[in-house]
Amino acid sequence: MPVTTSAAPEARQARVHRLANGLTLVGEPAEGFQSAAFSLMVPAGCRHDPKSQLGLANLTCEMTLRGAGDRDSRALVSDLDALGVERGESVGLSHASFWSSTLSENLPAAMAIYADVVRRPHLPEDQFEAGRQVCLQELRGVEDEPSQKLMEELRRRHYGDPCGRAASGTIESVEALTIRDVRQFQNKRYAPDSAILAVAGAFDWDAMVDHVETLFGDWVNNESPAEFTETPGAGDGHVQYDSSQAHIGIAFPSTPYNHADYFQAWGASGVLSSGMSSRLFTEVREKRGLCYTVYASLQTQHDRAAVFCYAGTTAERAQETLDVTYGELVRLAEGVTVEELSRLKARMKSALIMQQESTHARAGVLARDWRHLGRIRSLAEVNELVDAVTADTINDYLRRNPPSDFTIVTLGPQPLSMPKKS
Repeated sequence: MPVTTSAAPEARQARVHRLANGLTLVGEPAEGFQSAAFSLMVPAGCRHDPKSQLGLANLTCEMTLRGAGDRDSRALVSDLDALGVERGESVGLSHASFWSSTLSENLPAAMAIYADVVRRPHLPEDQFEAGRQVCLQELRGVEDEPSQKLMEELRRRHYGDPCGRAASGTIESVEALTIRDVRQFQNKRYAPDSAILAVAGAFDWDAMVDHVETLFGDWVNNESPAEFTETPGAGDGHVQYDSSQAHIGIAFPSTPYNHADYFQAWGASGVLSSGMSSRLFTEVREKRGLCYTVYASLQTQHDRAAVFCYAGTTAERAQETLDVTYGELVRLAEGVTVEELSRLKARMKSALIMQQESTHARAGVLARDWRHLGRIRSLAEVNELVDAVTADTINDYLRRNPPSDFTIVTLGPQPLSMPKKS
């Protein structure tokens, strides 16, 4: 039964403009906002790291912000602060991403600074060691955070290389990188072909097209996209870790965002782990008190997806936690109930409404849609897709796609007995 909300999604029209060099501008002007945001994705993700230089994309992203255009490092940060810009950057498998949100009148100036960041970074040699140390501290932080260490190992063992890589690389590989490596990577990979610039909020579309053509229109591609050879994951494993705690990770294949069945997979995953009434939280944590945290999330790449599940517990209760958690994942194949789905859809509708009220969130969704679908789903279309998900459609999906092909990784003082897999 459809879940109704007090306000239907506001009708907004997404616009698309493709520059001659391959960069795609997608925008969704909206009335009623005083702010605007953009998400800029350049095809410089960690899958482009040579195997002997893991972490290179991440270090290059760090270095691009240390001065660009006619601004040194201090001036760049100072000018962004003066514009009231909230910002961030990250490196994923395929792209390096830069995002910014600010008052709408400051958006063109902020965008001009980021055009310098991706096109004309200084990559100063005298700041290279400081940039490397930031990346090394990030890596050492993971060593002290066993849950993150476990999930990175789970992705490597489930997806293999390069799809299971962590962008941060390894301490050994980052220590071996040079400023020359960074400059070569930036020159090759920071390019307009396959780049996406998504804008949401209060702005004029025609003026935005002109501005983007001015900032990026003469940007040239320096190298054709590289081909990749994949190595399969190693499967189940254990990471020895001296602790009184144990950490359990389980992954199984699912359906990517660009597949017609994605929202059925999303519904099934949500019943497992969305909210405090979800199955994992209720059965593993609340009823049995086995662990202090447990969750599962559907994570999608362009051509594949998987559900990644985590549970953290004491070493004494680790085996039972693994057995019960695995049992709940297998039991999902028996189907979901109308009541479980109703609670989930109420949460999803709330998320959709909140997404309308955040230009930053909407810009990120626009970029994701273009990356995965090659088009933009309107809020009304997403609303209809969510309404069309029923317990019957999810159960039909689960009959065709029961959770299977599990990868299980544990981290703690001793290995656990792996459950007998179906």
